[in-house]
Amino acid sequence: MGTQKGGFVPTSEGRRSDWTVHGPLFGGWEVYNMTGSPADPSRLYASQSTVWFGQLVQRSDDGGESWRPVGNDFVYDGEAGTHQWYDGTPHPWEFARVWHLEPSFDDPHTVFGAEDASLFKSTDGGLTWSELAGLRTHSSGPEWQPGAGGMCVHTVLVDPTDSKRMHVAISAAGVFRSDDGGETWRPANRGLRSEGVLDPDAEVGHCVHRIARHPSRPDVLFMQKHWDVMLSDDGGDTWREVSGNLGAGIYGARFDGATETERRYLFAMSDLMNAEGDPVRSGDFARALERDLSAVSPTRDALIRKGVVHAPEHGLLAFSIPGFQQYIARRRPDEA
Repeated sequence: MGTQKGGFVPTSEGRRSDWTVHGPLFGGWEVYNMTGSPADPSRLYASQSTVWFGQLVQRSDDGGESWRPVGNDFVYDGEAGTHQWYDGTPHPWEFARVWHLEPSFDDPHTVFGAEDASLFKSTDGGLTWSELAGLRTHSSGPEWQPGAGGMCVHTVLVDPTDSKRMHVAISAAGVFRSDDGGETWRPANRGLRSEGVLDPDAEVGHCVHRIARHPSRPDVLFMQKHWDVMLSDDGGDTWREVSGNLGAGIYGARFDGATETERRYLFAMSDLMNAEGDPVRSGDFARALERDLSAVSPTRDALIRKGVVHAPEHGLLAFSIPGFQQYIARRRPDEA
């Protein structure tokens, strides 16, 4: 597994009652993804990145005991083109980092790597990479816009029963499907509804955080979207919401653990934030509550300690969990 503090390799016996954790590996590096080959358990891949040293792909052939750098040349096939930037202006595709590595099910030397909304393939264990340009050059590409973490392909799924069928998820463009091994792609977002996307039939523009495939039913896909949990039982052709009462567990525990004073603070935060949940100033909360900033500071500090809010910069606050703002708004009629 990859973390901001390096990589870790947990191992366990079949019942998974006890675990041994090997690591941290690559100390001082952020590891965006670490994964093993289904075709060879000893073959591992890792994607490292730092602001200072940039991007690096590593490979292990002995289950993580030793590692060596492999190919790190990711070159676009043809003209890069542009996508939309945060402010809606055209912005060129740029190599940033490999967000995800997805090994083939039947060949330890084949692996797919994704970065800045494009997809690359290696057939020699990561030594060399070539772009599957059909994704980046899709006709909707110029409309894609980055999410908060960049315009990343964070999920790559290969169908274990049909290696030519693939799904990728992009923040914040949505899900795309290929039935020819990544040569061509089509959007697979029908049924998704997202705040800020006014057209209910929009092909792209959805902030999908993760998708996963059912282990024995390859047509069944699960999605964690910015606000919802979704299900598809037709390979991504259509989606329906199955969030149910998940918010009661993810959000409710934090809300229920807040005092009445803290809840008033949370309501004020929800009212002041825009639909994207961008951070707002602490002083604005104080004015909304008609209190001095010094008087509400203990409440802010208590909510930070509880992990409900965080301060991305001095004087700014944001909710710690995506979607919590919308949950707070739904709770107001019952709790206010």
